[in-house]
Amino acid sequence: MTPPIFQLCSQAAAVTALLGVGANLRLYSFGEAPEGVTKPYAVWQLVNGEPENYLAGRPDADGLTLQVDVYGTTSSSVRQVRDAIRDAIELDAYVTRWGGETRDSTTKNYRASFDVDWMVLR
Repeated sequence: MTPPIFQLCSQAAAVTALLGVGANLRLYSFGEAPEGVTKPYAVWQLVNGEPENYLAGRPDADGLTLQVDVYGTTSSSVRQVRDAIRDAIELDAYVTRWGGETRDSTTKNYRASFDVDWMVLR
């Protein structure tokens, strides 16, 4: 029930150029990044999901909705990462919502958000 967002992003040159490579890819699950992480970075979290239920037999797939949030010190870096992640995953998933672009009044960091629907085979 885990979507392959990390795998797809780690194979996309545009994403790794902005967020790092391999185990150092700054794309974190559960909507949380380590304290003091280098910016820009992205987090994702499962917002909603449901199995593809059938009258006979066990479900063979799960429909999932993820929220992806990108944080950075400039608006342009946040938009670049957002677009790179979009390009890396949109052949396997559907972007269903472009969220807000905001700037935190305390940290002055920028944020861009979007939602993705994914069908994950079991």
